[in-house]
Amino acid sequence: MPRPHLRLISEEEADGLLAEEYEAAVERAGKVFNILKAMSLNPPVLRASMELYKAIMFGESGLSRRERELVATVTSSAQNCHY
Repeated sequence: MPRPHLRLISEEEADGLLAEEYEAAVERAGKVFNILKAMSLNPPVLRASMELYKAIMFGESGLSRRERELVATVTSSAQNCHY
């Protein structure tokens, strides 16, 4: 069965804004996860996505950080997505 292919830009190939986002990812998580590399062909979209993530996970909220992580984990599990 054919499968779609998405070109991912590696850390070694990244420059400019993409390199900045990859460096920030390594600082946050110790590596660049493929979900970020999936947006590597459009670095402004990657940056906007990360800003949204940070606002959701670290911004003001009625939920604690632990509760937000729990919601993210349960959501990923329900979608059979490794979190």
